[in-house]
Amino acid sequence: MPELPEVEVSRQGITPFMLGETVMRIVVRNPSLRWPVPSELQEMVSLPITGVRRRAKYLLLETDWGTAILHLGMSGNLRILDHGTPPGKHDHVDIELSNGKLLRFNDTRRFGCVLWTREPAEQHALLAKLGPEPLTDDFHGDHLFERSLKRKIAVKQFIMDNHVVVGVGNIYANESLFSAGIHPELPANQVTQQQYAALTTEIKLVLARAITQGGTTLKDFTGSDGKPGYFVQELQVYGRAEQPCGACGGLLQEIRMGGRSTVFCPRCQPRKGA
Repeated sequence: MPELPEVEVSRQGITPFMLGETVMRIVVRNPSLRWPVPSELQEMVSLPITGVRRRAKYLLLETDWGTAILHLGMSGNLRILDHGTPPGKHDHVDIELSNGKLLRFNDTRRFGCVLWTREPAEQHALLAKLGPEPLTDDFHGDHLFERSLKRKIAVKQFIMDNHVVVGVGNIYANESLFSAGIHPELPANQVTQQQYAALTTEIKLVLARAITQGGTTLKDFTGSDGKPGYFVQELQVYGRAEQPCGACGGLLQEIRMGGRSTVFCPRCQPRKGA
């Protein structure tokens, strides 16, 4: 499933081809995505793209009339192609541009979405209650510590809550907790303020490195140019259960949390907090 770094890499890839270009035509081959593609999306036609932003794992294609909200779901991807490029089986939406290019939304499982809003995007129901972006100054150790005071859930699930902070998906939660030396099952309200300061630093570093490496390709993700992400080569714990820890040499362990794989080092991430 594409996480924040993969979505940011996609945003960076499509922006040079879209920003300032006018939408010439929109082709919807299959409107049955996670939510139906609204007919109002056609309001984009004849409008220039004034902004290509990301909020959490949503891509926002802005115009002076409204904003298209895209989410890649479990298996979606975006490609920049030439006009007239034949569509494949799972190519559901094309946005044709004035420069002879088109943005193609492909989604095998159809858990993604292409929506349209006339309101400011941040007021949309999908975005209105999201937490801060992890790579901004609004996200810091004191924010996590204050939000955690009455939370008994495991710290891994806490930092994956989009109301607390957006975009810390499963892969990057595993990696950040390892780098910060925090056991993933430690209750959020037992993590110290000092530990949260270290954790926010590691979340920022891990996400920034992943973006630089083009994201993490495990199964479905490729960038808008069709190339895979290479951060998978830097993973320290995720997907490495029963392998030696790169820091201490002990065996990494895997447990299931919330139905997801969680890998950690019992030596480097002792279960202790406040």
